[in-house]
Amino acid sequence: MTPTEWAAVALGVLGAFFGLVAAVGIIRLPDVYTRAHAASKSDTLGAVLSIGAVALALQTDLSTIKAVFLLVFMFLTNPTAAHAIARAAQDQGIEPWTTDDREGER
Repeated sequence: MTPTEWAAVALGVLGAFFGLVAAVGIIRLPDVYTRAHAASKSDTLGAVLSIGAVALALQTDLSTIKAVFLLVFMFLTNPTAAHAIARAAQDQGIEPWTTDDREGER
């Protein structure tokens, strides 16, 4: 394998790892605010790394340019969408989870 192929595999594995971290964060975290944070940070990083792997694997001019445009699009839209979700939750009056809430469960 060439170094470019190794880099594409490494980026793909890292992208899958961060996608898994985002999925676990969405399932395990207690409220909409922390879930939006997990989705915006880990999911964006996982998607960008995966698309970077695709761009390296394709190595053609037009496809690589499209992948770079998709990377920029992901960097702009994923955090913006998570912010909009958190803002909508705040506007609806949803309170953030606190450690006091945890003490009430016992």
